Amino acid sequence: MKKILFVIATIFLCGDINAQTMIGKNTIKLGSDLMTPEALWAMGRISSYAASPDGKKIVYQVAYYSVKENKSHHILYVMDSNGKNQRQLTTTTDNETDPAWLSNKVIAFSRGGEVWTMNADGSNRRQLSNTGGKVEGFLFSPNGKRIILIESIPFHEIIKENPEDLPLATGRLVTDLMYRHWDHYVESIPHPFIAEVTDEGIGEATDILEGLPYECPMEPFGGIEQLAWSVDSKSIAYTCRMKKGVDYAISTDSDIFLYDIDTKNVTNLCKGDIASTVWTDPTKTMKGQPVNSDAMKDLNVGYDQNPKFSPDGHYVAWISMERDGYEADRQRLCVYDLETSAKRYVTESFDSNVDDFCWAPDSKTLYFIGVWHATENLYATNLDGEVTQVTNDWADFGSLQMLGHKQILAERHDFMHAADLYVVTPNLKNTEKTKVEQVTNENKHIFDQLARGKVQQRWVKTTDGKDMLYWAILPPHFDETKKYPTLLFCEGGPQSPVSQFWSYRWNFMIMAAHGYVVIAPNRHGLPGFGSEWCEEISGDWTGQCMDDYLTAIDDAAENLPFVDKDRLGAVGASFGGFSVYYLAGHHNKRFKCFIAHDGAFNLESMYTDTEEVWFSNWEYEDAYWNKDLSENAKKTYENSPHRFVDKWDTPILCIHGEKDYRINANQGMGAFNAARLRGIEAQLLIFPDENHWVLKPQNGILWQRTYFNWLDRWLKN
Repeated sequence: MKKILFVIATIFLCGDINAQTMIGKNTIKLGSDLMTPEALWAMGRISSYAASPDGKKIVYQVAYYSVKENKSHHILYVMDSNGKNQRQLTTTTDNETDPAWLSNKVIAFSRGGEVWTMNADGSNRRQLSNTGGKVEGFLFSPNGKRIILIESIPFHEIIKENPEDLPLATGRLVTDLMYRHWDHYVESIPHPFIAEVTDEGIGEATDILEGLPYECPMEPFGGIEQLAWSVDSKSIAYTCRMKKGVDYAISTDSDIFLYDIDTKNVTNLCKGDIASTVWTDPTKTMKGQPVNSDAMKDLNVGYDQNPKFSPDGHYVAWISMERDGYEADRQRLCVYDLETSAKRYVTESFDSNVDDFCWAPDSKTLYFIGVWHATENLYATNLDGEVTQVTNDWADFGSLQMLGHKQILAERHDFMHAADLYVVTPNLKNTEKTKVEQVTNENKHIFDQLARGKVQQRWVKTTDGKDMLYWAILPPHFDETKKYPTLLFCEGGPQSPVSQFWSYRWNFMIMAAHGYVVIAPNRHGLPGFGSEWCEEISGDWTGQCMDDYLTAIDDAAENLPFVDKDRLGAVGASFGGFSVYYLAGHHNKRFKCFIAHDGAFNLESMYTDTEEVWFSNWEYEDAYWNKDLSENAKKTYENSPHRFVDKWDTPILCIHGEKDYRINANQGMGAFNAARLRGIEAQLLIFPDENHWVLKPQNGILWQRTYFNWLDRWLKN
C-alpha cells in the first residue's frame, strides 16, 4: 500500500509558554490512499482573506486542528497575488484571525480579543486596542482615522439578573421568548462601538446603539460583514433587527441603517420615516398577514443585511428578502441611491439567491455569487439589472472581493476538493474566456496522495412531471462491473442547495472512499431551479419532496448498474434528519438502515421547542393548537414522523447535540426511545457539548467512526 503523509499537531516551546500546542503542518504516515476521518481533520481550513489595496498581495487565515489536543490554531499567511512567495506570519501559539489591510504595507488582525497591526512581512507587531479581550470583530474606516469594534454588552431584558446575594445561583428567570439562540442563553448581545485611531492606538469607544436592546451584528451568525464604512469615512451603514422577545421570535424584518458620525443622526434606508409596525398573530404564518401585504412591499419587511458602499460613494447595496417571516425567501441585490433615496433590485432576472457580492471599481457593475442547477458560480449585473454569467464550473465559489481593478479574489471548492483561493479574471462577453486561476493549494500534500472518486450528474422526471437533477458520487478505484452499497443523501434546510459543497462532516469524498455510492438529489424545495420549485416545500414537508427522494433512489437502483438495490441506506441532517425519520415509516422496505442527525421527529413538540418561531410559522402555517388550522398545517401535523413509528421496521442511528436549540435534543432522544420500545435495532450518539453542528475534533472523529460503523454493519455484512 501507498504510504501517505498527513498533518498532525506539533509541540513548540515559545518563550515562557510551557509546552502549549502550536498546531500546524507536520507529517505522519498512513497506510492507505483512501480518505479517513483523521485525514479530514488534518486538513488546513482557509477562512478569512483580504487583498491589498494595490492588488499585489493577499493575506489569509488557515485553521489547523489537533485531534489529540482537541482544539485548533488559526494562522495568518501572506503571499503575492499570483500565489508565489507565501510567508507564514503567525509564529506563536496565539490564534491570529480576521486579517485586513490598512495600507499596502500594514496588516491589521485580531489576537486575544484585541486589534493588532504588523508590517506585511510580519514585523513590528503592535497592539492597538486595550479592551480586556472584548473585541469580537473590527473594521477600520477608509481614511484609517476611526474604527468599528464589535463588543458584547450585558442584556437582561429577557433573562433577569439574579440577586447579588446569590452569586452561586444557576437558575435563570425568563420573561419572554428568544431567551436562547442557536446554542447559548441570551444574556449578552453584540453592539458596534466607534473609536478614534491615533499614533498612540485606539481611543475610548462609543456605543452607536447605546441604550437600545437590539443586536448588531445579528445573531447567531452575523459578523463584521453586516456593517460598512462610507467612502468618505463620515458614516456607517449597519444591519439591525430592532425587535426583542416574541416580536423578534416571529419576524425576520431587519433593516439597513445609516449612522452619521458627526451628527449621530440615524436613517432607516429600508423604511425611511414610515412606521411599519402592524398587528401580527404570532401563532400563524406571516404569508397572509398585513405585514406582507402589497402596501408594505416597498418597506423591505424581510431580511436586509450586509451593506456595501459603491467606490464612488453614490450607492449602498445590500442583500434583501421581500417577505417577513420567511428566512428562505429569495435573496435579491438591492441598490440604494444615496442622493435620491431610490431603491432598485438588480438581480430580478436571476431567479435564485445572491449569496455574496462586491462592487466593481466603476461603481456601475456588481459581481455576485449565486446557485443555479446545483453549482455556485460568479455572475455580474449592471445597475439596470442585466445579469451576465461569469464562470461556469462544476464547483461552488465562496465569498468574493475585488483584487485590484480587473480581477476577483474568491474561495472555491467542490465535492472532491477543499476550499482554496482563486483569482478570477472575468470576461463578460464570453464565459469560456473567463480565467480562473488557483493561488493557494493548502492541502496539496494530502490530496496528491488520495484516490478520488468521480461525480456524475443525472436528470430524472419527478412524479409531478418535472425535471430533477441529482448527483451520483462514485467510490475511488471504481469498478463498473461491481455493485456498491448506496446512500440516499437527504439535504437540510429545508431550502439549502445540494451544490458542489465541501463539508468536514457530511463529506461525499469520505463516504465514497468507504465504498459507498452517494445519491444526492436536488429535490423540490431547493434553490437553483427557480422560485416556484424552491417554495413548493413550504407547507408540504411530506409530499412532493419525499416523492423526489424515492424517485432519485429508485432511478439509481434501476438504471445505474453499479448500485446494489439490496443494500441501500438513507442519511441526513436537520430537515434531512426529519426526512429520514419520515422515510423510516414510508420506505416500503427499500432501505436497510437509516441515520438521522439533529432531525425533527415530533412537529408539535418542534413548534414550541425551537427558538426562531418564524421558521415553524412559515413552514407549518399554524400553531398546532389553533382550531382553524389551514389545510397545510393539518397535513403537516398529521404527517409528523412520530405518528408512523408503528410502521418502523429498519435499524436507525440517531445523532443529536444537547446544545442544539434550533432542533432540541429531545427530538433525537424521542426517536431513539421509540425505536427501542418497538424492538428495532437502534443507537443514539448524543453530544452534551455540541450544537446543531459537531465542531470539536475528537467529537468529529467519533461522529465519523460511529457513522461508518453503523453503515458497514447493515450494508456490508
